[in-house]
Amino acid sequence: MTAEPAPPRRRPTEAVRAAAANHPPKPDRLGDPTTSVSAWNAANALTMMRVALVPVFVVLLLQDGGHDPKWRAWAWAAFTVASISDLFDGKLARMHNLVTDFGKLVDPIADKALMGAALISLSALGDLPWWVTLLVLVREIGITLLRFWVIRHGVIPASRGGKAKTMLQGVAIGMYTLVMTGPLASSRAWIMAAAVIITVITGLDYVVKAIRLRRGDPISAEPS
Repeated sequence: MTAEPAPPRRRPTEAVRAAAANHPPKPDRLGDPTTSVSAWNAANALTMMRVALVPVFVVLLLQDGGHDPKWRAWAWAAFTVASISDLFDGKLARMHNLVTDFGKLVDPIADKALMGAALISLSALGDLPWWVTLLVLVREIGITLLRFWVIRHGVIPASRGGKAKTMLQGVAIGMYTLVMTGPLASSRAWIMAAAVIITVITGLDYVVKAIRLRRGDPISAEPS
């Protein structure tokens, strides 16, 4: 009785493709698979526009000593356009296979540069306490370094808390950019306080997940 021939061994490349099909990457631009498309594409153009708007925002905000309502309104417009562009460049890159190494590198830098420039400028003008700026910047820079620390082990998916943090930070900074008095001025302080609290909580959660990922422990994504 002859033994049945063993099934052909699957090539390593086929095994990798099968694993990728069963475990698609999470929607996080840093961990998205890179394509061979040119870096000169619409998604990266939006990212670079955000980078270019950072000095524009700072110059507009600091015009005439930083206390002219008209110039601050223009600064708010520049900040708003830059923030909105952040909502679309990553989605555009994934939807049309425009993910590049350039985009994955510059996108988080653009985000941190915009928030950092806004926070530092507002604190320099005396509108925002320095401890708030330092706390947020330490968290953001630390998380960025953590992402690169664990990128070879996997990608930590964006959480609802992280998205809420980004939204609250953007709204609060936008309100602090404008000249406000009365109830609106008080409300922006509460919004910034909520943003700081979520910033700390999500930062600690990210550290825990990064350590677990380095150890090889599974990490489940939060439901959207």
